[in-house]
Amino acid sequence: PWEQWSVFLHPTQEELVTRDFGGPARVSGSAGTGKTVVAIHRAVHLAEANPHARVLLATFSDQLTSHLEEKLSVLTRVRPRVRERIDVATLVGLAQRLHRARFGEAAKLVTETELERVIEAAANEVGAAFSLPFLLSEWEHVVDAWQLRDWEAYRSVPRIGRKVRLPESARRAAWSVFELVWKTLDGRGATTEAGVYGRLARDEGAAPPYDHVVLDEAQDASAAQLLFLSRLVGDRPNGLFFTGDLGQRIFRQPFSWLAVGVDIRGRSRTLKVNYRTSHQIRTAADRLLDERTDDADGETQERRGTISVFDGPEPTVEVHETEAQERAAVAKWLGAQAEKGVSPNEMAIFVRSEAELGRAAAAAAEAGIPARVLGSSASTASEDRLVIATMHLAKGLEFRSVAVMACDEDVIPSSERLAQAADMVNLQEIHETERHLLYVAITRARDALAVSGVKPGSEFLADLD
Repeated sequence: PWEQWSVFLHPTQEELVTRDFGGPARVSGSAGTGKTVVAIHRAVHLAEANPHARVLLATFSDQLTSHLEEKLSVLTRVRPRVRERIDVATLVGLAQRLHRARFGEAAKLVTETELERVIEAAANEVGAAFSLPFLLSEWEHVVDAWQLRDWEAYRSVPRIGRKVRLPESARRAAWSVFELVWKTLDGRGATTEAGVYGRLARDEGAAPPYDHVVLDEAQDASAAQLLFLSRLVGDRPNGLFFTGDLGQRIFRQPFSWLAVGVDIRGRSRTLKVNYRTSHQIRTAADRLLDERTDDADGETQERRGTISVFDGPEPTVEVHETEAQERAAVAKWLGAQAEKGVSPNEMAIFVRSEAELGRAAAAAAEAGIPARVLGSSASTASEDRLVIATMHLAKGLEFRSVAVMACDEDVIPSSERLAQAADMVNLQEIHETERHLLYVAITRARDALAVSGVKPGSEFLADLD
């Protein structure tokens, strides 16, 4: 049955599941190489091998959590006592639960809009000459990310990914803004998500609640989240296990894991066999990314040498004159997939953002295929309908046939994000994560892929041909 195949562990992966790594370990691999399956089996193995252990299987969204729970239920169907000792949670959900248990209430999270107003007001009050985009970026990627609460910490923090070298005088001026931001947030009793992780990590009165933590999609983990996770297990052997793909990093700037005490050197492995995606789709997707990706600590993920276990038709990449022509072409393609026996729930259409969802819905309607728009917490397992979703919600999903629509010039990379770039380095980072988004979307396809847009089309489409 398909549900059993979805948790099938290849013999070459089993060694990674059962191995005693003697410290934090990370398993990497391109989309479709079975990282999530390895993560689930690792969680089950740790719970079985240690009869009294509490295991956390964590990820970043409600949808991904549902995906993990579905697969975990299949794997532990005849082992309910093992399942009872495995918690599946989003990191933010877990952090809020622990915060309530430890401090008696959930943390009051500041909204993005509120935070922007606080930073702008602080800059105006101290008369800082920095642009608001720079201050927002510096706060997100440095001050808040590393929970820097005083001048000495800000002055000495490594600025990996922030290649604009600020002289000390400029740093002092910037810190005068951030110091006021902290004061304002503290006065309101508010904090950021990173602040919740930071407070829990600093709380020395709490005993580690887990013996083992397995984190899927670890490429999107922040410094505050990694520090939080390391505190959850203390120094227990085989306490931390990560799976991820540097090519699917869409939320975070790179940073040193060593700087937060997570040392995976010598305990990093790469999966090389793609079980989900055809050779033709995988090779097209890989052209979007570098053959080799290095993290901030020098660990390398190689895409060269990855193979697929089956062939399929070549992906189609088309740029149309109008949205109406694109809609008609995608509808025709979807109809052809249906004629080949592909069920509606085996198809998906992905777009860059919510603004393009209507174009996808119109194509499905023209094809006469029932569809539904996927929300952030929805499962794909229940209804026999084509799934329509944004690229950010594509992670963890797979379909026989996938259309990626609205790949227009101003849509991907997002013109809105590009306009917010604080400097050239930030601009480059935005381009990179936008590429990763498209990579995530097209690698959801197992057998058939159609990518389209309206002229002049996204600059990324040339790399797919």
